[in-house]
Amino acid sequence: MMRGKTVIVTGANSGIGKATAAELLRREARVIMACRSRERAESAAQEIRQQAVSEAGTGELLVRLLDLASLSSVRSFCEQINKEEPRLDVLINNAGVYQCPYSKTEDGFEMQFGVNHLGHFLLTHLLLDLLKRSAPSRIVVVSSKLYKRGEINFDDLNSERGYNGASAYSRSKLANLLFTLELSRRLENTGVTVNALTPGIVRTNLGRHVHIPLLAKPLVNLASWALCKSPEEGARTSVYLACSSDVEGVQGKCFADCQEQKLLPKATDEGMSKKLWDMSEVMVGLTT
Repeated sequence: MMRGKTVIVTGANSGIGKATAAELLRREARVIMACRSRERAESAAQEIRQQAVSEAGTGELLVRLLDLASLSSVRSFCEQINKEEPRLDVLINNAGVYQCPYSKTEDGFEMQFGVNHLGHFLLTHLLLDLLKRSAPSRIVVVSSKLYKRGEINFDDLNSERGYNGASAYSRSKLANLLFTLELSRRLENTGVTVNALTPGIVRTNLGRHVHIPLLAKPLVNLASWALCKSPEEGARTSVYLACSSDVEGVQGKCFADCQEQKLLPKATDEGMSKKLWDMSEVMVGLTT
């Protein structure tokens, strides 16, 4: 059980994040839903609580504002958490944007790279001291099998020379894995572990920017019910990495369906992971 443990889930108002928050609440955790829209988060929290009422011994659910497309929002969220929370047992970096039209974050980063990688990079960094004080504690990073199509072009991390939504998404998910690799190296002997996962194809509203012709929609919806996982199934590996004693002390790995995965060499390249880390520090303003 997770009784007495505090967990932060980013993007917890829909899809896998919402299903993860609901399951952790069921396991009696104190869950902080870190979301961009208070309205959507409160309505999701209400839904989760209503579901949980029928079950005995649920945990506690809180909503906190976090916009990963704004570094100042990330900083004020972390300030509040560090001030209010005596401990943090699990951080689940779940939020993500998928194949959106080209746009930039408040700080001028390409949106998918900015939210999926840089926002979480800064968030994790600013919560590390609290996680270390709460050790043994865990960080869970939600990536995607689409990392396989990603390339990190260090000369154009903002896709300014050409933008393709699918490529930019894959790049951000490869960045998640390289971040996990480098962070795991830095966390050795701290009692804090970090692991990544790929949830598989899940029916969520993440694909809302993908254009499907009107006539094909019923067919696509039908196929999605037949072939895709439900958000609850998609959340299983996140919950497993957050709670299971099987992965105690496991560091820097990637899981799918609660099983360790073998990654492509580009996701385990230490030179790449160090370079990405150094560049990310500069981009989010962590270097003096």
